[in-house]
Amino acid sequence: MKKLNVIWIVMIACAINISPMVGQSRAKKNKIIADSKTAKIEFIKADPLMGGLFEEAYGYVLFPNVGKAGFIIGGAAGNGAVYERNNLVGMAKLSQLSIGFQAGGQAYREVIFFESETELERFKNNQFEFAAQISAVAVTAGASANIKYAEGVMVYTMQKGGLMYEASVGGQRFEFNKL
Repeated sequence: MKKLNVIWIVMIACAINISPMVGQSRAKKNKIIADSKTAKIEFIKADPLMGGLFEEAYGYVLFPNVGKAGFIIGGAAGNGAVYERNNLVGMAKLSQLSIGFQAGGQAYREVIFFESETELERFKNNQFEFAAQISAVAVTAGASANIKYAEGVMVYTMQKGGLMYEASVGGQRFEFNKL
C-alpha cells in the first residue's frame, strides 16, 4: 500500500511538471493577476520594508498560491505574474520535485526579486532555476531589512496554511509566458 501511495505522488508531481500553462483561460490569468496584487499587499503588510523592494527591484515574480505536498517524494506547483519595472509582462509557472524525509502539505506565497535586467532576462528565457545556495526567507516584520541579493535574486515566502515536515533536496523550476 505504501508503495502505491509513493507511485501515486510521483505521478501527480510529473503531471504538475508537464501541464502546460499556455492553455490557461483569460479568466484564470485574470484571477492569478488579481491574487498576485493581493499577495503583494500581504507581503508589505507583514513587512512594510518590502514596499521598497517592490519599488526598487528591476523585476519580480509573485506566486500567490503555491501548493506543496509530499510523503518521501514531494512536489509543489503554482502560477504567478511577472513584473518588469512594476509593469506586468507575463505569466509564470513554478514546479518543484523533491525527495527526502518529508510528510504533509502546505500552501504558501512566494516572491522572487530580480536585481537587474540580466537575472530577469534569464528568467524570461526559461534559463532560471534555483541553485542550492539560494534560499527563501520567511516573511516576518523587519525580515527584509538584513537580506541581500544572492546571485542577483532574493526570495521570500509567506505561509498560508498547512503543516509539512521536511528535510529534503530538490529545486524549483520556472516557465515564463509573455502576455
